[in-house]
Amino acid sequence: MSGEQGEQLNRLSHRRISAFGLALLAALAALIWFEPPWNLRLQSAWFDTYQVLKPRDISSSSWPVTVVEIDEKSLTRLGQWPWPRTVLAELLRDIESAAPRAIGVDIVMPEPDRLSPEHLLAKARQRDPVLAGRLDTLPSNDSELAQTIAAGPVILGLAGTPERGDHEPMSPPILVTDRQRHDAATASAMGIPHHAGALTNIDILDRAAAGHGLISAGPSDDVIRRLPLVAEIGDRYVPSLAIEMLRVAQRAPVVRLALDGASVRTIGVGNFVAPTEPDGELRIYYSGRESGRFVSAVDVLDGKFDPLRFQDKLVLIGVTGLATTDYQNTPLGVRMPGSEVLAQVLENLREQTWLTRPRWAHALEVAVFVLLGLALIWATPRWDPRNAALLATGCIALPVLAGFAAFASQRLVFDAAAPAAGLLALFSVLLVLTLAEAGRQRRRLERVVQAQRERAAYVSGELEAAQRIQTGFLPRTDLLRDDRRLDLAVSMTPAREVGGDLYDFFPLDDRRLFFLVGDVAGKGLSASMFMAVSKALYKSARVRNPGATVSEVKNAANAEISRDNPEMFFVTAFAGVLDLDSGELSYCNAGHENPWVLAPGRHDLLELGEGAGPPLCSVAGFAYSSAKRRMQAGEWLCLFSDGVIDARSAGGARYGRERLRAVLTRNANSPNAAALLGAVRAELKAFTQGAEAADDLTVLVLRWLGPRATA
Repeated sequence: MSGEQGEQLNRLSHRRISAFGLALLAALAALIWFEPPWNLRLQSAWFDTYQVLKPRDISSSSWPVTVVEIDEKSLTRLGQWPWPRTVLAELLRDIESAAPRAIGVDIVMPEPDRLSPEHLLAKARQRDPVLAGRLDTLPSNDSELAQTIAAGPVILGLAGTPERGDHEPMSPPILVTDRQRHDAATASAMGIPHHAGALTNIDILDRAAAGHGLISAGPSDDVIRRLPLVAEIGDRYVPSLAIEMLRVAQRAPVVRLALDGASVRTIGVGNFVAPTEPDGELRIYYSGRESGRFVSAVDVLDGKFDPLRFQDKLVLIGVTGLATTDYQNTPLGVRMPGSEVLAQVLENLREQTWLTRPRWAHALEVAVFVLLGLALIWATPRWDPRNAALLATGCIALPVLAGFAAFASQRLVFDAAAPAAGLLALFSVLLVLTLAEAGRQRRRLERVVQAQRERAAYVSGELEAAQRIQTGFLPRTDLLRDDRRLDLAVSMTPAREVGGDLYDFFPLDDRRLFFLVGDVAGKGLSASMFMAVSKALYKSARVRNPGATVSEVKNAANAEISRDNPEMFFVTAFAGVLDLDSGELSYCNAGHENPWVLAPGRHDLLELGEGAGPPLCSVAGFAYSSAKRRMQAGEWLCLFSDGVIDARSAGGARYGRERLRAVLTRNANSPNAAALLGAVRAELKAFTQGAEAADDLTVLVLRWLGPRATA
């Protein structure tokens, strides 16, 4: 498989994975956008985690709210709940004496006090008119409590009910303004909590109170994360107990409710304005449970309290005895009584430490998820799995860290859980698809590689066969081993499996030896084929005319080889005929490297440069001429192809003629041709160690030993 084909497969694979990733990203983005119930539960759990990691700090010296708790200690001392309302009246008077700004009663008293004198001893009153008269002269517990309530800034609580009651709840006037100036939207359309009716206090107490506020916080098995600051009961808006306490504390005449179409924007009293959620609820920022926030009711009644705990403070009265109240679940994982939850809301409002979820937060979360998801879709199929995993970790950590930073610095709540979970799911699918696609590509490549190996094995086999055939064309030196007049050794090393160099030698008769060394321009299979043809044609021309001179054979061979040469190959060739009896050498050179003559014991080499002409097939009809030299007994004749002097080292240095001259001179006293040839080959091997062969290497060494009789 070519690199281009592999790249095309990779691009196709990337497109497939990206297409699936985009579809999955769109589906996950839609799930996050439409916020199914599981997503809301995950989101709420994530917001709770913020508060667990960094709860609200509060200093005991600056608590704006004090809770007077009717706790187990008070119940043990004064008896079970409900107490006579005269005791509650006494408790209120003690608190009022410290001049608090407002007193909120987190208790609903819908029935008259059964312990009031007019309700005591009902049967005895019927039988004893005197007793009944004396009891009737005693003041009512409810009236005594009403007088105490009327004497101070006391706000009574009321609770919403699913059914319409007999009494309409009392509430302060609420001024509603709409930024968009639409017709007033219904509470259900805005998401404001709606109750058909209300559980209120008895009339004598409600009429005496300075204000009335809703104390409903939600089912006790829910986590109280938000508290409504306003609700609709029947056909009227009612503020929460916390807002009503702030109104009374500021002596404001009305509560201001600002709408923006079908959502609530703010709720305000006096100079105080609090932004709300679109449904009019406040997102509570909890602190841990603090014992300093509470004062026991029995300690107040016994006078064992610091009046500064109440002076200019907001005071809440609530029941916290474990056996008599419902504790609410909170994001901190700690259950708190309803009065403490209200106290936390008042602290949030007074200190402006509530949590805010911007109206654009949801759109931002989806946008961040989409952008980070696109980064994962692009990178996962292209990057190494380890780097992709690091990117995914960074993408998941980014919204988590940014969300926590926004919470810690600005009390803003952003949902990082849903985007992080979506990114994790997206990356997991992308990684599985990438690994599966990589597996498919690996198997595909394995099949391609196997096919290439089979083809390479086939080609290698063919080349080995060609090498054997080519080698078979070349003569063996053992054919001359019985002739005592000469010593000959030859070696050809192709640059590839087969080469373009050629050599030949054979006796023309009993006293003449023909020899040839040539080189086809090029290397490899095509050069080897032309080499075989050239050798055959040259030998044919020589054999057909055994009496012809070397130049005549060269001319005939040039004509024969040039006749069918469509590829325009040319051949360099040095051919010679040695008279083994006289030592006379007749030779002709067609563009080949000039051979050297070397005598033992001498350091000078004779270069045979005569009888030269252009390579065969390069100049049509060229008339080659021959030259002669008489060899001395014991002289060497060394022929070589240009691959020898053009050989390169690993560093790129050229071998050259001088290195060849030096090795021949050093080994001029070699005992035989094989030893001299071996020295040349060893030198070449050491020089070219680690480098790729540039060309075929051919060396022929011939030594005329003199006119001796053959064995």
